[in-house]
Amino acid sequence: MIGFIGLGTMGEPMCRNLATRGGEEVCAYDIAKAPLERLKGHGVIAVAGIRELAERCSMVLLSLPGAEELKRVCAGPGSLMLFLRSGSTVVDLSTSPVTLTRELHERFSARGVHFADAPVARTREAAEKGTLSVMVGANEATFKRIRPLLANIASDITHCGPPGTGQAMKVLNNMVLFQNVLALAEALAVARASSIDPRLMLEVLSKGSADSFALRNHGLKAMLPNEFPERAFSVDYALKDLGYALELAAQAKLELTGARNARALLRKAAAAGHGKQYFPVVAKVIEPAGSL
Repeated sequence: MIGFIGLGTMGEPMCRNLATRGGEEVCAYDIAKAPLERLKGHGVIAVAGIRELAERCSMVLLSLPGAEELKRVCAGPGSLMLFLRSGSTVVDLSTSPVTLTRELHERFSARGVHFADAPVARTREAAEKGTLSVMVGANEATFKRIRPLLANIASDITHCGPPGTGQAMKVLNNMVLFQNVLALAEALAVARASSIDPRLMLEVLSKGSADSFALRNHGLKAMLPNEFPERAFSVDYALKDLGYALELAAQAKLELTGARNARALLRKAAAAGHGKQYFPVVAKVIEPAGSL
């Protein structure tokens, strides 16, 4: 049986796709009851806690908000570290610090448990459709074992190298995305302040070398219509991931000016009360007062 812990914005659709496409029974746990109730209709079995899930499953997937939750689920009191059997596998789909990922790999390995970091990229829509991109850090044998399972949630699966490399790729992916969104926010601010049609501007950029995933998704679908819902990838989450990237850069003794600029704008958005909103809301803290 497959276990799944963490049924948030991305975790719930990933768990559902595993249950409906994977051909194996899936059980799940989350502190929130609503997603468990919704998933029952797709054959997912709700369990009472981490111990029950660990004792029933030999493969456990995690989709958690951040480092603290990952440490608690994997290595805290009543955690997977205590109850998983030797030979089991843990796959972390969350975005987590590289240092913590490598530490957990070593600790699980000492108990005979395989561990892979497999953070996911793309949007909630991609999670719904099962077309995510997954970046895997694991040894070759573990990667081969989990790849067919990941194919139920992703259309692109890349083995990036040993444990920790999947997380490194993911935080670099997000670091570049945040800077792209910042550039789009600045371009939109200039266009609006200069009486240039912002939609036309984005359409023109999409036909040239400024085209990007960020433009076609975050720019056209969120920043142009000024729609920044909650329960999407929030400013708070973006700050967390950018912090992981800057931590990795610090370990390499590198100063990343662009990433620090992006963090400053995200912090400004959080201070303005937008922390729980979809992170392209940073456009609001660039715009002149009263322009939106």
